[in-house]
Amino acid sequence: MASSPPPPPKLPIPGRRNILITSALPYVNNVPHLGNIIGCVLSADVFARYCRLRGYNAIYICGTDEYGTATETKAMEEKCTPKEICDKYHAIHSEVYKWFNIKFDKFGRTSSPEQTEVCHAIFHKLMENNWLTENTMQQLYCDTCQRFLADRLVEGTCPNKVCNAAARGDQCETCSTLLNPTELIDPKCKVCKNTPRVRDTDHLFLELPLLKDKLVNYINATSVAGMWSQNAIQATNAWLKEGLKPRCITRDLKWGVPVPHDKYKDKVFYVWFDAPIGYVSITASYTPDWEKWWKDPDNVELFQFMGKDNVPFHTIMFPSTLLGTGEKWTMMKTISVTEYLNYEAGKFSKSKGIGVFGNDAKDTNVPPEVWRYYLLMNRPEASDTLFTWADLQAKLNSELLNNLGNFINRVLSFVAKPAGAGYGSIVPDAPNAESHPLTKAYAEKASKWVEQYLDAMEKVKLKQGLKCAMAISSDGNAYLQESQFWKLYKEDSAACAIVMKTSLGLVYLLACLLEPFMPSLSEEVLRQLNLSPEENLSFSEEKGEITKAKSPWDFVPAGHKIGKPVPLFKELKDEEVALHREKYAGSQAERSLKAAADAEASKVANKLKGTKLSGVLCQAVFKFQQVIG
Repeated sequence: MASSPPPPPKLPIPGRRNILITSALPYVNNVPHLGNIIGCVLSADVFARYCRLRGYNAIYICGTDEYGTATETKAMEEKCTPKEICDKYHAIHSEVYKWFNIKFDKFGRTSSPEQTEVCHAIFHKLMENNWLTENTMQQLYCDTCQRFLADRLVEGTCPNKVCNAAARGDQCETCSTLLNPTELIDPKCKVCKNTPRVRDTDHLFLELPLLKDKLVNYINATSVAGMWSQNAIQATNAWLKEGLKPRCITRDLKWGVPVPHDKYKDKVFYVWFDAPIGYVSITASYTPDWEKWWKDPDNVELFQFMGKDNVPFHTIMFPSTLLGTGEKWTMMKTISVTEYLNYEAGKFSKSKGIGVFGNDAKDTNVPPEVWRYYLLMNRPEASDTLFTWADLQAKLNSELLNNLGNFINRVLSFVAKPAGAGYGSIVPDAPNAESHPLTKAYAEKASKWVEQYLDAMEKVKLKQGLKCAMAISSDGNAYLQESQFWKLYKEDSAACAIVMKTSLGLVYLLACLLEPFMPSLSEEVLRQLNLSPEENLSFSEEKGEITKAKSPWDFVPAGHKIGKPVPLFKELKDEEVALHREKYAGSQAERSLKAAADAEASKVANKLKGTKLSGVLCQAVFKFQQVIG
């Protein structure tokens, strides 16, 4: 059967709340880890889903950041072209986000014709308005490779006398000193290992000091109106206090957006000039009417999500670039910034492969909704947080299984019991539910949690929103216990019907409120309620769900037949946790080596099975695995 065509691109609608959502474009040279996922795409996805749930007209735009030195370097390491690297990792990123149930309106790429077109248009406006200047810099040039060397293509000895360790041209990873390649002792070209020489090269600079007044006016107004997160404000103010300097926007590279200027035609734009423009160009690849989103600040709100290391590029560089064009851009209103998520005893590291990466999460057999819940409950909103396997186990077993899963399954299972023990899957009628004191008290509690949920989500306090939803589940369990519904069924059938119809309403309410956080769980709960997610999943003023939260017994109509209840979560056992902790303790490279060695050893063992060599081989394989594992 032919698949249905994709829906037409959404455009801003007059009179509606139009929200444009972006998350920092993940760099394309590696597999994203859990810290990347919660810091950018997952947080934005939750807010985008919340906006859709509320009936707002929202789109979520993201994609891979593909130009720059790191891509060229990775291509050299893997002995392929930058384009091949980008194709490979764009596909990997897409698969990881698909598994995590990230729902983009468009997940694009910066190595696109639209990126070149939009970059060039912005560049020409900056030139026309005299915000760009020329200056000469000194860079290392390799005569053997016949090219200026990017920072990462230079290796040498750290000039810090206390350190003197091997270092790259941009930073010494041993002592964390930020470097210029010309400062290295005995610098060498990473490609040919020859010694480069210092040579003058001309570049273009964005005059940030001249744009400062426009920028500060924007920051002062928007940081208040858009309720910027405190860490975003602090990082921005630190840059302003240090004093803005002209920012170089060109590089001596081949892989990037070419500079449309005769003198600089052999150069490309610096990746941090063109990467934020990727939000615009990816929207342009989503719809030819992209300007309706990006050049209508009176009718469109822009929300941006990122980790704290990306803040200055989004609150200083990108706004300055847009302001410099003199055009009426949709400027960022709200920025939501996360601190770092660390792993067990240390930090996630792409270069060292430390921690759980997107493809690892899939291999654990822990469902995506559990990963989403854990990462969002652990979202580093105000300070760094720590991922540990023990904490993941505790949150799954205590909060999801024993609280949320227990409440939902207990309610649905009782309703599904045959008549005489339950309701034969038919929702009972419950007139005058508001006259039942216990029910009225818990309905008021649920209504207050909903108010707090909405307030938190509007302010992009995602962790607090999730806690409010889970509190409804906790109260639901307490409501069941206090009502003693199993006794009421025999002793007071009218009261029992009120309790069960109200509890079914709370189950529906939880399915709605938790959809942004755990969409696959929400879909399964609605399936068990025998309600279509497409028709029933919303929480808007227009459809009255917010009002109904004050009377949850009204959510599911009497006489409706529910589906078949099944448990929603599976316990994570101690032995599984121990295996995961051991398996993911090493780097990705070590894990890959061990997996490859295990597979190869198994092949050889199978071939020699039953021969005299098999016993000797098994002992040798065991010893080899001990050494590498």
